[in-house]
Amino acid sequence: MLEGNRVSRISVRGFAVASATAVTTVGAVVGVASGNAAQPSGDNFEATAADTTLLADIPAGEQAQVQVSSLTEQADVQAAAADASARKSAEEAARLQAAKDAEAKKKAADKAEQERKEAEERAERAEREKREAEERASRDATRDVSSFSAPAQGSYTIAEVKAIARQIIPASQFQCFSNIVDHESGWNYRATNPSSGAYGLVQALPGHKMSSAGADWQTNPATQIKWGLSYMDGRYGSPCGAWSFWQANRWY
Repeated sequence: MLEGNRVSRISVRGFAVASATAVTTVGAVVGVASGNAAQPSGDNFEATAADTTLLADIPAGEQAQVQVSSLTEQADVQAAAADASARKSAEEAARLQAAKDAEAKKKAADKAEQERKEAEERAERAEREKREAEERASRDATRDVSSFSAPAQGSYTIAEVKAIARQIIPASQFQCFSNIVDHESGWNYRATNPSSGAYGLVQALPGHKMSSAGADWQTNPATQIKWGLSYMDGRYGSPCGAWSFWQANRWY
């Protein structure tokens, strides 16, 4: 065994040089023996002798150990390079996967946001259609009761006027209509505002506008109710629309 494990540090290149030197030396000796080659010069001979000494310094068994050590070093280098390449490939694959995941999450978020907006639009459309249907129903109700008239009589009690109103006003709108009439006339179909001249249950101003619903607008509560319903539907969409405005402004 060489001192200090010197053999293990000899490179493949050193081993190759030693081997080549040995081959050259053997060839020179054989050439001399056969008489086919000239004797080497003094310098070449010394170099050859030095090389021969170098090879000779390494026993045959340890020469194999040098070769194995060199091959092991090559394998270690190759393995390190393979590990580095594998890590680089794994890092690149992870980066690509992260980019794909981020893109997928973004698409999912965009899709969820789009679905939310579409749901809101559908809800708004449904609400709008509902209001329009209610308004149409209210207008239809007005047309349906256009020929309705209360029995002619000299006077009507509040209970009788309310009973007539319930036959004319859609059930879903009656309370709103009633709220307005409560504030405007207290269900007195002959109520007159001394300051403005507004007249009747819904305090039409001027009162004679109600003649469009019937010539008996001064004495017939049914005529006043039909006109009031038509006015609220036309201006506010419904009695409840008129009541919302009244609450905010104290007039309609």
